[in-house]
Amino acid sequence: MSARPLFLPPDGHPRCPWCAASPGDALYLRYHDEEWGFPVVDEARLFEKLCLEGFQSGLSWRTILHKREGFRRAFEGFDVHRLAGWGEAEVLRLLQDEGIVRHRGKIEATLNNAARCVELVAEVGSLAAYVWRFEPEPGEAVHQLNESGPSRRLSSDLKRRGWKFVGPTTMHAFLQAMGLINDHDRRCSVYPAAEAARRAFQRPVHLP
Repeated sequence: MSARPLFLPPDGHPRCPWCAASPGDALYLRYHDEEWGFPVVDEARLFEKLCLEGFQSGLSWRTILHKREGFRRAFEGFDVHRLAGWGEAEVLRLLQDEGIVRHRGKIEATLNNAARCVELVAEVGSLAAYVWRFEPEPGEAVHQLNESGPSRRLSSDLKRRGWKFVGPTTMHAFLQAMGLINDHDRRCSVYPAAEAARRAFQRPVHLP
């Protein structure tokens, strides 16, 4: 089977084929070039992405990306300690917020997951330390897939801990986006930079 053709924008630098889904969207292209596939250790960004991947379920990432600032405002920067204390009053308020995806189940899952995240951090030290436990082993089959062994393991463990909207496909997208997997097409102009960032990245230390 021949490889899918790359996306070639006017700047002449080839990008991953999925960029062709929104060829004139500068925000989407910047996300591909500057964020997707680059390793992340920041706690707020990791939790935000776990939540936004859940909100994306049944939708396109482009839809979520263009509402990301609205999500950040509505959920107060995805501060887990604040969100863990929210309840029905905040859910009702968020259901009226046009800046986000107004889906009760996903909003409630975000607040639930914030509380579960507080518990997780108390156990293992940090969300980053926990997440990076699920980085694929060398040679493990993870590339150009919808889900993988690491995403199934992460999904299963989060569900065991009471998290919601964390299925294996959603978690594989999270692993790709947060740089635990460099899934840029090897012909993509961004692949070398993402790979260099992964080589230089200092993995967080987790408690045994």
